[in-house]
Amino acid sequence: MSKAITLQINGQPVTVPSGTVVAAAVTRAGITVFHRSPCGEGRGPLCGMGVCFECRVMINGRPHSRSCLILCAEGMEVRTDA
Repeated sequence: MSKAITLQINGQPVTVPSGTVVAAAVTRAGITVFHRSPCGEGRGPLCGMGVCFECRVMINGRPHSRSCLILCAEGMEVRTDA
């Protein structure tokens, strides 16, 4: 059984199994807009392997983090543009 990890996504607690990437946790929280394009269009994960940069979020104050490449950690704070 995987250890459960709780992180904050846009100020709300979300619990996921250890080994979960941030993109999956954000999606599990019901969020579909990860960031906005320069013209304001909502963007979300496309490739799932860090090539497209569409899954960018702010993690622990660091902007433009590719959420599909970063594992969730206990107490992590994630912010989207949703």
